[in-house]
Amino acid sequence: MIPDRCSFCKGKLHPGKTECLAHAAGEVIVIKDIPAYVCEQCGEAWYSAETSRKIDAVMRDAHQKKLCMHPLPAGEVSLNG
Repeated sequence: MIPDRCSFCKGKLHPGKTECLAHAAGEVIVIKDIPAYVCEQCGEAWYSAETSRKIDAVMRDAHQKKLCMHPLPAGEVSLNG
């Protein structure tokens, strides 16, 4: 069942795409173009069970270093002193 309201802010959800930033095996990875229902107010995303399984499979492969990923330029900032 697809919810019509965000569980965080109660904003309306609309079909769209999002991305996920995660850490895996000492690397930062970005999963792009994830189909989701996205809140128009806060941007929170709701994934179907099928999409969640696909994200889990990508993360499993990333942790096992089985993915061929494109390097991304990145910067690191710390708020610690």
